Amino acid sequence: MRYSALKILAEGLTGNRGWKPAWRDPAPKAEYDAVIVGGGGHGLSTAYYLAKNHGLTNVAVLEKGYLGGGNVGRNTTIVRANYFLPGNQEFYSHSLKLWEGLEADLNYNVMHSQRGLINLFHSDGQRDAFVRRGNAMINQGDDAILLDREDVRQHLPYLDFDNTRFPIYGGLLHPRGGTARHDAVAWGYARAADRRGVDLIQNCEVTGFDIRNGKVMGVRTTRGDIRARKVGIVVAGRSSQVAAMAGMRLPIESHILQAFVTEGLKPVIHHVVSFGMGHFYISQSDKGGLVFGGDLDFYASYAARGNLPMKEHVMEAAMTLMPMIGKAKVLRSWGGIMDMSPDGSPFIDRTPVEGLFINCGWNYGGFKAVPASGWCMAHLMATGQPHEAAARFRLDRFLTGRGIMDEEGTGAQHNLH
Repeated sequence: MRYSALKILAEGLTGNRGWKPAWRDPAPKAEYDAVIVGGGGHGLSTAYYLAKNHGLTNVAVLEKGYLGGGNVGRNTTIVRANYFLPGNQEFYSHSLKLWEGLEADLNYNVMHSQRGLINLFHSDGQRDAFVRRGNAMINQGDDAILLDREDVRQHLPYLDFDNTRFPIYGGLLHPRGGTARHDAVAWGYARAADRRGVDLIQNCEVTGFDIRNGKVMGVRTTRGDIRARKVGIVVAGRSSQVAAMAGMRLPIESHILQAFVTEGLKPVIHHVVSFGMGHFYISQSDKGGLVFGGDLDFYASYAARGNLPMKEHVMEAAMTLMPMIGKAKVLRSWGGIMDMSPDGSPFIDRTPVEGLFINCGWNYGGFKAVPASGWCMAHLMATGQPHEAAARFRLDRFLTGRGIMDEEGTGAQHNLH
């Protein structure tokens, strides 16, 4: 069924009795050409592009819970391509281009809103760093505009410009940056993959791998064994646990990143705003809630909830940036399990086990990477060769020391990225 305004009108006039489920609920088959472990944004997009770009439709996505129940539904929904280092630059630029055509491609409204992202700076040093970043973005083919203090005031008049500790010197505007509806992205990819014949199997936890003579032959699940000569591990913060079932130890730590949303308010924040005093960012959803977040909780954990000291830190940052937010009531918070790599950059690569592929290490960049991650992972699984946009996302870069991409310049400490 293709969605359209005419279809909505027709269903509205006939009692909405013609709608069908967005995707099937199939039983797992005994064998597939490829199996994707993980039914989040990256796993679903991988399955979709395997079918669309490479004609591989005998594919299964195995999800231990429900589709989209992990990090793809536990984030602050920001989409951007303002990276600095080669390797990350071209990848996220590719992802943003895919975002811009995603709704037409999937025939699904993911509520992609290119409202613009403004990174504030508060010192001469920060300004110089953002000038370099902006020039790098432009050289990559993306957009960047340097704003002075008065330019920022015109865009964001509600900020505290008189703050003596963190004076606002200006900002870097990324006009094509913005947000999207996280759940809708998962649903859109799931529906589109299902329409191309991919089996989406929920409540099917992978409990082990069938590996013989260094080759993957399939997976063991709570719903029986499934044979497959190609298996992709795409499970975000659970990557270390799942990879351990295949005898691998990944250079990944899992940390909690909290996010918060307020009660619905009238439109007030028309951009995504990032505060340079720390790791604080905020936007306003279409329902009116202010969606914001900050730093990691700074200790490894698999709990999908956060600690109170970091909640306090994020609220302090919010009040410092825009004191008016103190009148808003926080409705809820949640925690995503971030797969943090030592240099803050991801992996899309083959593993030492033939036929077994890994996609992980997304740090803060997982949601915005969903389209390109799936595109490049599908290319790798189908052809055996890395896509040019993800060629530097090698798993062995910490073994060889070549190609390390420390985007933040903070060294080999997972929780500082």
